Amino acid sequence: MGQWIQLDTPHGTVAAWQALAGTPPRAGLVVIQEIFGANPHIRAVAEGYAAEGYAVLAPAFFDPVEPGVELGYDAAGFARGRELAGRLGLDAALAIVRAAAERLAGIVDAAHGGCREAGAAGIGTVGYCWGGTVAMLSALRLGLPSVSYYGARNAGFLDDPALVAAPRAPVMFHFGERDASIAPEAVAAHRRALPAMPVFTYPADHAFNRDVDPKAYHAPSAALARERSLAFFAEHLR
Repeated sequence: MGQWIQLDTPHGTVAAWQALAGTPPRAGLVVIQEIFGANPHIRAVAEGYAAEGYAVLAPAFFDPVEPGVELGYDAAGFARGRELAGRLGLDAALAIVRAAAERLAGIVDAAHGGCREAGAAGIGTVGYCWGGTVAMLSALRLGLPSVSYYGARNAGFLDDPALVAAPRAPVMFHFGERDASIAPEAVAAHRRALPAMPVFTYPADHAFNRDVDPKAYHAPSAALARERSLAFFAEHLR
């Protein structure tokens, strides 16, 4: 079972849920929340990746704006989450990702006796919805291999040639074919802008991995996307 730790970032101290593998971790993962906070669902996602052998941090990204935020999946929660995401901004979110990645690199290196291969790409990210866009940018800007689930804000960055022409790390994308918030053309734009990156679609709605929300969750799609994500991390995180 994980625990809350305090993570130092350029935007102050933020809480982060830390879930560690029972054996020396194979690599580290930053789990990037939806707009609802580092809530029990996100913490369970972190625990799931720890069970697969990863050292995991799930930062509470909104702490610099409002500490301790955990929102419901209702209209009020959506509105409040969007407001907080706007106030935080993506640049601050990426700074928090970088801080978490550096913390994880230390944890992983220490667990292996400080003798991991020099230059090993041992830290990645996985993010959902708002976090899916942060995950994509973590690959393209920060050089962290990442998996992006239904990032509704992704498309706005795909027409930036400076960003997509030479990605710093690979990124995998998952989208629901019934997701009204992400049009098929937006999904196609990922394939055009980043042709070397895998883009998968599923017979599901937005947030199909959110297993605490029966209106959104689609178990077969979530299971297949997770299988593909684990294979991606096994390939790219050393």
